Amino acid sequence: MSFVTEFKEFAVKGNVVDLAVGVIIGGAFGKIVDSVVNDLIMPLVGKVVGGLDFSSYYIALAGQPSGLPLADAKKLGAVFAWGNFVTVALNFAILAFIIFLMIKQINRLRQEPPAAPAAPAPTPEDIVLLREIRDSLKR
Repeated sequence: MSFVTEFKEFAVKGNVVDLAVGVIIGGAFGKIVDSVVNDLIMPLVGKVVGGLDFSSYYIALAGQPSGLPLADAKKLGAVFAWGNFVTVALNFAILAFIIFLMIKQINRLRQEPPAAPAAPAPTPEDIVLLREIRDSLKR
């Protein structure tokens, strides 16, 4: 079998196509979760802790003046961008939780319903005949 033929068989298998679709949907879903975290959750967290943009919190490591926007502070030297890290970590936690819920539902749907109790096995013919003989003798 040639290399091209093997690759063609591999590429058109259902698993590869399913994986490709999953990666594309996962990328789009990741953008939705990014938006939820960055546009909805983190502004509320920032409001609670007294800041306007939580992702812009940092500790200057190169002697930058305080109060600069994060992008400007990075241009002047190294920064410890802990606010951005917290935002990304929260984004990951939410995404992992949502994926967990989705997998849990998929597994629940994949489970087969409990099987009905099996009907008793039919009585062998010789036993049936012996019972008929027994019943006829009792009369």
